[in-house]
Amino acid sequence: MSLISAVATLFSSLGLLFLGQGTAEAHGVAMMPGSRTYLCYKDAVTSTGALSPTNAACAAAIAQSGTTPLYNWFAVLDSNAGGKGDGYVANGTLCSAGNKSPYDFSAYNAARDDWPRTHLTSGSTIQLQYSNWAAHPGSFRVYVTKPGWSTSKALAWADLDLVQTVTNPPQVGTPGTDGGHYYWDLPLPSGRSGNAMVFIQWVRSDSNENFFSCSDVAFDGGHGEVTGIRGGSTQPPTSPPPTTAPPTTQPPTSPPPTTKPPTTPPPTNPGNGSCMATYSITSSWSGGFQGQIEVMNHGTSPTSKWSVSWTPGTGTQVTSLWNGNLASGSGGAVTVTNLAYNGTIAPNGSTTFGFLANSTGNNLPVGSISCSF
Repeated sequence: MSLISAVATLFSSLGLLFLGQGTAEAHGVAMMPGSRTYLCYKDAVTSTGALSPTNAACAAAIAQSGTTPLYNWFAVLDSNAGGKGDGYVANGTLCSAGNKSPYDFSAYNAARDDWPRTHLTSGSTIQLQYSNWAAHPGSFRVYVTKPGWSTSKALAWADLDLVQTVTNPPQVGTPGTDGGHYYWDLPLPSGRSGNAMVFIQWVRSDSNENFFSCSDVAFDGGHGEVTGIRGGSTQPPTSPPPTTAPPTTQPPTSPPPTTKPPTTPPPTNPGNGSCMATYSITSSWSGGFQGQIEVMNHGTSPTSKWSVSWTPGTGTQVTSLWNGNLASGSGGAVTVTNLAYNGTIAPNGSTTFGFLANSTGNNLPVGSISCSF
């Protein structure tokens, strides 16, 4: 059973989940690109099922609306919308279904630039994934904010362009789980750069119930990476990264061999693109784990250097590292910079470094990974 399914079962047994929801049965928001409620849940949920957000926008939303809405991240709904949109759902409340859900999602309308964000490439095609927590027939209206829209402005209908309508797309996975979803191809608008919003209205054909979803994105050459959630993410995991079985031998005491330095020197000028880093756990055992960080260049010219920083979880200490220079920072943070031979990252290219760490079980970092060229 998935973590979210377990939480749902627990709350259902307590008579708390779906309280006051009447006959509403369908549930779902975008999972790729992730909606504010979905990614805030991913950021906040811990191994115990408790919610402890690291993202400032998500923390503010929980402080305002409590945790109950986030445990029901898939229920941003209006039971009587009946396909009505522009003029029916009030401007500034699109991300909360006009504040007509049984749960208080009003905090997720907040105009701020630090919500979790999915990084995309303008003009490319992505596979959009939309939760089928409860599956029903209907159509999905996909909107993207117009050029010039600012994160400092609460979303309004006049900010949106309808870019696609899809009816009864295929689905995969089991409804009522964190992994089940509808999916289809979405061609992204071309000629775009900077922050934007993908807004989706799911119009059920067998009920007046509609669902509303707001996903913060950046057109910066990304390929579905997510930033602003606990530890960062690659596209688009729906459960925490699995760990392997404990090794039968002691953890390695020395790093694996480094790659051969390039035969040509790196460029002297840094790239002009966006640096992005993702964090993953490649194996774990009692008292420690091995991690890997991928550093990506989404710019248009090569880099000559890079730097990655993060704060390890409480009780975690990096003991050795390869393919990078390790330095300690303030507040327990660590910073890793390139070696002489791997500072060059080609446009749309990446490099990786690995590390070993002692841990009391807190293998994920505190907050997000920062990265710069």
